Amino acid sequence: MTSARSHEDSGPLRRTGRAVGHALHKPFTGTAKGIRKATHAHGAGESGLGKLIELHAVNGAGDVMITVALASTVFFSVPTDEARGRVALYLAVTMAPFTLLAPVIGPLLDRLPHGRRAAMAGSMLARAVLALTMSGAVATGGLELYPAALGVLVCSKAYGVVRSAVVPRLLPPRFSLVKANSRVTLAGLLATGIAAPIGAGLQTVGPGWPLYGACVIFLGGTVLAFTLPHKVDSAKGERKAQLVEPHGVAVSLSEPGRAGRRPGRERNGEKRPGLRSVGPSVLNGLQANSAHRALSGFLIFFLAFLLREHPLAGQSAAVSLGIAGVAAGLGNASGTAVGSWLRARGPEMIVVSVLALALLVAVLAALFFSTVMVAALSATAGFTLALSKLSLDAMIQRDVPEEVRSSAFARSETVLQMAWVVGGGIGIALPLNGVLGMSVAAGILALGAATSVRGLLSAARRGSPHPRVA
Repeated sequence: MTSARSHEDSGPLRRTGRAVGHALHKPFTGTAKGIRKATHAHGAGESGLGKLIELHAVNGAGDVMITVALASTVFFSVPTDEARGRVALYLAVTMAPFTLLAPVIGPLLDRLPHGRRAAMAGSMLARAVLALTMSGAVATGGLELYPAALGVLVCSKAYGVVRSAVVPRLLPPRFSLVKANSRVTLAGLLATGIAAPIGAGLQTVGPGWPLYGACVIFLGGTVLAFTLPHKVDSAKGERKAQLVEPHGVAVSLSEPGRAGRRPGRERNGEKRPGLRSVGPSVLNGLQANSAHRALSGFLIFFLAFLLREHPLAGQSAAVSLGIAGVAAGLGNASGTAVGSWLRARGPEMIVVSVLALALLVAVLAALFFSTVMVAALSATAGFTLALSKLSLDAMIQRDVPEEVRSSAFARSETVLQMAWVVGGGIGIALPLNGVLGMSVAAGILALGAATSVRGLLSAARRGSPHPRVA
């Protein structure tokens, strides 16, 4: 009798417990379902693109956690002069070797067409281990931190190269490549925006905690990489792309196992396709994008030191850096959104237009250096970088034969990363003078315009080529 009454009394408690558990669980499951619905919309779920979007979000979150930990150690925790020395050391120990390694990344990954999922998972797992390794050294800022940081950088860029090569294989029906890349990029930006304050919060607990967070995130990414479709590892119909010819700068293409032959050599009476043979747009677009990427690296390092030493009028150093960072982030997100809307409409003219816009704002920033102009240049640089890169993607999709398109993406991404390194090196070496810095920024863009605009305008007048590959 007592047992029956006890059972009856516990019934409402169980129901109440289930209701409370459901109420607490629902926000998380609802958010997860909402994210999955957004990433898998318009056929992205069926094609596998949704999985790549989620993986790229994980990649962005993990990378920003490491960035927060390194910035706090190398930059914010010491006086400006010492910070500049530490960042210079960071560039010397990490960026210089990376500049030598970057040209090797694309060709090396081209030899692993059947292991792209494993390569992406490997880059995640390696960064998880390196983050754990760095957690012990980040508090002291010892020299052992820098080789680990180099490893993280190389793994991150290797992931970016593989991701660029994978996207064309995961396009849903009637889905342009530029739209797919804009979705992937936007997911990374959103994840970065969410993870950055979380990393800053973990930093207040201890200098190693953002790295512990990065380790957990990258371990999740390792598992997620293997959920990508098997077609990611298929190399059917692909050939390799090379960026350097023996007697020129044109990007050329070759087949696997034929690297010993000169690019462009005729075979069976037909010339093998190269980027120059399908039109100059891609080469000129790559030159313009290199200017944007060099500007990005330059502004990140130059403004970081300039605004710490000479904050914007009426603002603290932290607020000044925040203004520049938020402006750049908003500009990048806006450029990605606009690129998705424009799709592939006249990509040559888009590249020319955004290059001219960035150059104009840089010149104005040099002439009228102020808080408003620094924010305007940061936002414009983010906007034009995103839109120009999406337009380059559209040109590669349109002009490069499908069987070599993935490899062309891998090689072009390597060149753009090297341009960022060069821009960052200039930014760290330049004296902390605002007008001088903005003038150099304008010079970088003017050089890009001089090497690319004429070719892009000519290609736009002629119309897009329609390559035929036997």
